[in-house]
Amino acid sequence: MHLLRPHFPSQALRLARLVMTGVLLWSASGAVIAAPVVLPGLGVDNDETSVSGLSSGAFMAVQFSVAYSADIKGAGVIAGGPYYCAQGHVDIATSRCSCTGIPFFSACEVARGATDVPRLAGITDRLAAEGKVDPVSGLSAQRIWMFTGGRDSEVPSAVMEDLNDYYRRYVPAAQIHFVKDPRAEHTFPTENFGNDCGQLGSPYLGKCGIDAAGELLNWIYGGNLNPRSDRQSGRLIKFDQNEFTESGNAAAVGLGDTGYVYVPAACDHQPGARCRLHVAFHGCRQNVTAVDEDFVRHAGYNLWADTNGIVVLYPQTRARFATNPNACWDWFDFSRSDPDYANKDGRQMGAIKAMMSRLAGQRTPSGQGCFTASNTDHVRAGRAYDRFFFAFAAGSGKLLGFDNDFTFTTLKQTAPQFYLPGNCP
Repeated sequence: MHLLRPHFPSQALRLARLVMTGVLLWSASGAVIAAPVVLPGLGVDNDETSVSGLSSGAFMAVQFSVAYSADIKGAGVIAGGPYYCAQGHVDIATSRCSCTGIPFFSACEVARGATDVPRLAGITDRLAAEGKVDPVSGLSAQRIWMFTGGRDSEVPSAVMEDLNDYYRRYVPAAQIHFVKDPRAEHTFPTENFGNDCGQLGSPYLGKCGIDAAGELLNWIYGGNLNPRSDRQSGRLIKFDQNEFTESGNAAAVGLGDTGYVYVPAACDHQPGARCRLHVAFHGCRQNVTAVDEDFVRHAGYNLWADTNGIVVLYPQTRARFATNPNACWDWFDFSRSDPDYANKDGRQMGAIKAMMSRLAGQRTPSGQGCFTASNTDHVRAGRAYDRFFFAFAAGSGKLLGFDNDFTFTTLKQTAPQFYLPGNCP
């Protein structure tokens, strides 16, 4: 996963990615995915929220399960480590919590106990006493699913053993399920998508014959989920992440401009629907810029979401050349400007919590919404139509301007197939 080591793609790959950014995206059902829209309210059940992740996403899932323990039902951790493992230091992050330092300049010091679990537990207790994380008593109700690969060269199993020791200080042993697979490298296990299980490399999804997404969801939710669907039948929505940061600038906190949310049909504007929410954190170099939509479509979450009423939030990071070239989640204060990165005052933590709150908020009425996109994307999505190179809003017929990829318009949908240009709240 290369948590910190930079990786520079070839010119051909750079060109391919530039070309692909202009290609129209399609959902699993063949419907067009338009430019980012406002994240809708879906009225999800606050008491049924869980998190999971791989690599830096696993460290982020642990941070969330601790900082917001009162709101989190459980966590799935694949190749992660104890809460506050890096303690704000990049050298600890790359030498004791992982083996990801720059070769010849950093030695790997990973070993059982090297993360100093007693110290990390002490820090957790202090932060809880200060109110910067929820009371640790909230952890006692969580269910934890963990996975480590015996061939993991990035986050060796010793780090996960320390995580197991950490959780056992707060979570009853019967609520922790720890899976160890000697074949697996640093990868998110799937049944049949991705690389060989023992291979390290993009998209960091490995054919291990293990449905990790299904297993962790089933464990977290008590082992009684319905069988997964054969195909994805819900909507994969791209939404604007900027509004969830204090500055309104997602890039300033290491987030991408757009995130993804998968909404099963049973949760999509169905009267009385009360769905669960799962937050899936991708790993380093596993955001959509690096692997396209492989993680959000093929990690396995969506098939289980369809049959069990689970909305899946896929927040996205972005790379920073100097401080975070691999688009990792902030589990070590990569910007050196957010000392609260691991608690409830952390910038990324707060942004994700705000997304969760939106999804738990009042349901956006069916046939209503807000869409910001190029006029060409509006036309392709059916929100507008073209007449002599100009775009007009569907229903109202209001002129939007030239039908091209460079003119952007915000459309408000006030009724089925009826749109008006304007601002949205």
